[in-house]
Amino acid sequence: MSETLTADALDRLFRTARTYNAFSGEIPEQTLRQLYDLVKFGPTAANTCPARFVFVTSPEAKARLVPLMDEGNRAKTASAPATVIIGYDQDFHEKLPVLFPHTDAKAWFDGPREARHEPAFRNGSLQAAYLILAARALGLDTGPMSGFDADGVDREFFAGTAIRTNIIVNLGKGDPASIFPRSPRLSFDEAARIV
Repeated sequence: MSETLTADALDRLFRTARTYNAFSGEIPEQTLRQLYDLVKFGPTAANTCPARFVFVTSPEAKARLVPLMDEGNRAKTASAPATVIIGYDQDFHEKLPVLFPHTDAKAWFDGPREARHEPAFRNGSLQAAYLILAARALGLDTGPMSGFDADGVDREFFAGTAIRTNIIVNLGKGDPASIFPRSPRLSFDEAARIV
């Protein structure tokens, strides 16, 4: 990889990309599948791939999700053509014989589930970030949120599993009138150093 992306591509992914608070449009199932097919290639430690995705698109599923969102996130979630619940599987290690076959990586994570929480959450969070960037690359606008009843979402969408909700992201055509002015960012010298 020796060439930099174009300025337009960097804008779409980072510089001019925004978090939207109102959405419209439709997203075909094929686009959601294409989105996942990009996300799955993002790196995770030992290829753990702990993120699990529930694409909420039907009116019935939206009716289950919207009441679990914080009040300020309900209308935007109701308006989005798709909302993805991104969870992390605390039993991700069960898939490692397939995902990391050249050594017994499953044994690294055997034992109490609590010991797997941190790698599951960390690597699942990476995959959530990949989803936002992949969605932008496919021309979708995003609205990531952490304001929701996580226990309620777990009960409603992940009951009986080791999956816990991490973040929820609305997808669709964002309404430019719904974005806030861009907030400041830290400079390189405030946030980073070279040693």
